[in-house]
Amino acid sequence: MAEYAVRYGTGGPCGLFGRSGPRLQAPMAALANGTSVHAFEQDSLRFPGAGVHPGAALVPTIAAACQDTGADGATALRAFVAGCEVLFRIGSASHHSSEKLGFHAPGLTGVYGAAVAASVVYGLDAVAMAQAMGVAGSMSSGLLAFTRSKEGAMVKRLHMGRACEAGIMAARLAQGGFTGPETVLEGRFGYLDVFCRDGDPVLLTQGLGDVWETRRICLKRYACHVTAQAPVQGIRELMAQHGFTGSDVLYLELACTDKVISHHDIRDPQDLMQAQYSVPFCLAMALHRDPLDPAVFNDSVLTDTGIKAACAAVRLVTGENLPTSWSARLRVVLKDGRELRRDAFAFKGMPGDEMTPQEERMRFEHLCAALGPQRVAALYDSLYRLESEQAFPDSALMA
Repeated sequence: MAEYAVRYGTGGPCGLFGRSGPRLQAPMAALANGTSVHAFEQDSLRFPGAGVHPGAALVPTIAAACQDTGADGATALRAFVAGCEVLFRIGSASHHSSEKLGFHAPGLTGVYGAAVAASVVYGLDAVAMAQAMGVAGSMSSGLLAFTRSKEGAMVKRLHMGRACEAGIMAARLAQGGFTGPETVLEGRFGYLDVFCRDGDPVLLTQGLGDVWETRRICLKRYACHVTAQAPVQGIRELMAQHGFTGSDVLYLELACTDKVISHHDIRDPQDLMQAQYSVPFCLAMALHRDPLDPAVFNDSVLTDTGIKAACAAVRLVTGENLPTSWSARLRVVLKDGRELRRDAFAFKGMPGDEMTPQEERMRFEHLCAALGPQRVAALYDSLYRLESEQAFPDSALMA
């Protein structure tokens, strides 16, 4: 993707995360950075779930737009909050129903948040911003075919890259007078009509300006799908408490939602992306490797006989009275006859159980370990004081 962006986008002021080389035009930088941001499968979400990834949809968009204009850190933060408020409300209004129809929801919703965020940085007024959203709606995309294919799950990353690119494009087109339908969200053949089941347009503006959706952000601890977060945390807690290892497990039963069974039960993943999307596989991996380190999610897990055997021994059943769509109940049967149970109703990083500053920094250091301790510390400190930065911390993000 970086090579593609360099080929078609060279000549602008924007850089690629973690890479040196030619500077790019904003749309191509947003496309490549948005794709790479999603590659760790550790991007942020909303709770309750709404089919949104604010970090992946907004940050690459804002970085490109700020580098394009020289905007300061306070503008970047304002753009993030504005984009997040819109993105989350659109996702919530869908009742997270798009994926039941086979769409990858963050690719559908991300274009709107990205368009709003870019519009703030580019200084669009309300009328032009509405036009940008109308344009962005025709660039919603993303199919869940990758969950049932033998190969090609890499395309999942592209969904967020296209959302970021679309945000830049929609804002700039609207700024130049290009128009889009004002009914793109709630109207006939709009987003809620086409991509959703039983969408509720009332939720688009409910509490706007009083209830801050941005406070609903949650962060993943592990580099895998959100539906695996609570079960993986639960199994690691049981292992620490009772002192067993993966080789001690006879089988593991997970009582979970029907969506986990229909969408996330991939027993023989053909690539790492499918593995990260599979709840049984992530549970099996957590029995054998420490999931707090994102580096353990590498291609070697696909051929690890212990992990593969443990994955085959995971039993999924429909859970009753689960408090959230991400909740589950664990039952672990050990070879010595012990049977252990744990409710996996939530995970560290959700609203109400946020990571401590120390845990957040450790997570950041794990993700950026390849940069070396000194550069990681400088980058973290720069981002932490973003509000007072005179410009987006360009040099810290690029190689």
